Amino acid sequence: MRLRHKPWAVEYINEHQDVIIPNPEDYKGKWHEVFGNDNPVHIEVGTGKGQFVLGMAKQNPNINYIGIELFDSVIVCALERIVEAEKPANLRLLKVNGAKLQEYFAKGDVARVYLNFSDPWPKKRHAKRRLTHEGFLKLYESVLIAHGEIHFNTDNRGLFEYSLVSMNQYGMRLNYVSLDLHAEMPEDNIMTEYEEKFSAKGQPIYRLESQFLTK
Repeated sequence: MRLRHKPWAVEYINEHQDVIIPNPEDYKGKWHEVFGNDNPVHIEVGTGKGQFVLGMAKQNPNINYIGIELFDSVIVCALERIVEAEKPANLRLLKVNGAKLQEYFAKGDVARVYLNFSDPWPKKRHAKRRLTHEGFLKLYESVLIAHGEIHFNTDNRGLFEYSLVSMNQYGMRLNYVSLDLHAEMPEDNIMTEYEEKFSAKGQPIYRLESQFLTK
């Protein structure tokens, strides 16, 4: 994603701290205080411009959603979308590094992790940076409930194959695998900006839904 500097982003973010939580570490283990209920929490690591997480929040009002994005110039686009949608009560954003989830979530805080069109890092020496690498799987497991889930979408066949192997070797159960998601489009599918772009070009979308098992 091309990052364009937006000099007004910081001020706009600071004006909407009810959406972008400025001190997320304070709510580790008690996200119910933020949302005012005990509904399950689903997070999207790398939320981009927010189309997916906003669509999911509007579609599923009984689930709480948190979109995670590090860069001001990107997360501000998601924030604008959410403000325009009148700030759904079940949606928040965190401007933090997704590799540091343990600083903001305790074990059991999260019920599901979404990974959508993340960087494939194709070179072998960069494998540890892939969001489905064993190191990241351990990170997700450390904040998820028992038998928590990962839902993963990509247009990159190599990353998809890598992720299948990585999750299988980790001992996860593969609940759903699709080599062409749009061939039989789920009725409740919410598309990201990238998904719309790639599918319009005729590229297949790969989906993997996996679940951690008690070790």
